[in-house]
Amino acid sequence: MLKKILLGLVVIIAIPFVAALFIQSDYSVTRSVTINKPVSEVFDYVKHLKNQDNFSKWAQIDPEMVKTYRGTDATVGFVSAWASENPDVGVGEQEIIAIDEGKRIDFELRFMSPFEATEPAFMTTEAVNTHQTKVDWGFTGHLNYPMNLMFLFVDFEAMIGADLQQGLDTLKLELEKP
Repeated sequence: MLKKILLGLVVIIAIPFVAALFIQSDYSVTRSVTINKPVSEVFDYVKHLKNQDNFSKWAQIDPEMVKTYRGTDATVGFVSAWASENPDVGVGEQEIIAIDEGKRIDFELRFMSPFEATEPAFMTTEAVNTHQTKVDWGFTGHLNYPMNLMFLFVDFEAMIGADLQQGLDTLKLELEKP
């Protein structure tokens, strides 16, 4: 009888690990907003990482967050770092890794605490017409096995997407101020 109970426990414990073999490990989130400003003006604003303090939800969570910078903002190699005691913010940095002037800026996000990860992110701008610009803000991520089991319980696309959209909506308000 004890052997059957132990075997049953082993099977119950093994099921999530087997299931994780068949669960996605990558996610990708992109959100958009249209801003009533020309593309050159919008791109010149979003390519400066320091400006994210004015619209990023994560920058607004902890007003006591310590920020440091290395390099020249709006250029490849510029690094914006943050440190917060708030676990929703944590410790990390982002670096500009590529700029396609007027069109796209690519970042590398390096999270150090409360978890470690390195993930790509981007912002793109596209002229809708001479006075309107579509901005996309995107983020991709990866959870290694067996942590990818979290995808069964947490909708990363909805969670991160809501934060990106809030940031984009704030960016729109910021840039459309009279």
